[in-house]
Amino acid sequence: MNSDVQIAGDPLAIPHLLPPVPAHPATVAGFVGLARSIAADRDAWAPLVRYDTTSRWYHRLRTGPGYEVWLLSWVPGQGSGRHDHGPSSGVLTVLEGELTEHAGSGRRSLTAGAQRVFAPGYVHEVVNDALTPAVSLHIYFPGLTEMPMHGAPHCTPAALETAAP
Repeated sequence: MNSDVQIAGDPLAIPHLLPPVPAHPATVAGFVGLARSIAADRDAWAPLVRYDTTSRWYHRLRTGPGYEVWLLSWVPGQGSGRHDHGPSSGVLTVLEGELTEHAGSGRRSLTAGAQRVFAPGYVHEVVNDALTPAVSLHIYFPGLTEMPMHGAPHCTPAALETAAP
């Protein structure tokens, strides 16, 4: 007796019957997964990292249709200032070290492996409050076109209290 594969043929051998594998993410979950896969490939990103004591170092790691991936380093004391990302959503992943995020909801410590997802208009500040350098990966979708600054350059607890409604 013939098997189904013998009768109908192997469906995996007929590419037009399979859904196409997306070459690039199209959902928030897809971008989170992309960030995790890049983070796991330390040999690809670690040799690119540089540390600059005068300003935050950053390097565009990759672009795709409707998104871009940035690698950033932070020496102790460096911060982003309070900002949002204009019309872009994003995924922030800490690759090495520890960063502190200050937002309207308070202060959050982000250690290696931590991820934050944010929508357009989300205002925050990221700072390296630790004694060792840190490295982070940022994916913006759509690609980052603006980064408006908001008020005080550092979100101290006192500044957050006065800025709260």
